[in-house]
Amino acid sequence: MSPADIQTGRYYSNGAYGRTWGVRLVLEMSPDPESGRDTLTFKGLAGTCRRRAGVCSLEEFARWAKHEVQLNENSWQRVGYFEADADAGSPGLGG
Repeated sequence: MSPADIQTGRYYSNGAYGRTWGVRLVLEMSPDPESGRDTLTFKGLAGTCRRRAGVCSLEEFARWAKHEVQLNENSWQRVGYFEADADAGSPGLGG
């Protein structure tokens, strides 16, 4: 994922399977005065990240994040995943 795609207040997943899967919420992004690089603060919401907070560079977070996700009732789903299927005319998804 590109650092330009990461936004405050959005949820991201590493796209992993099993025990290494995780979802994080981006809380804040700000420039680090010492390094001049953008710093990101996040909160882990699901998987291995759950109940943990952290700080890393924007570039590091972008390498970890594979896609944006949103909570749909009780499961995390990729943003735009179902819309892409519906646009392609998949049966049962409004296409």
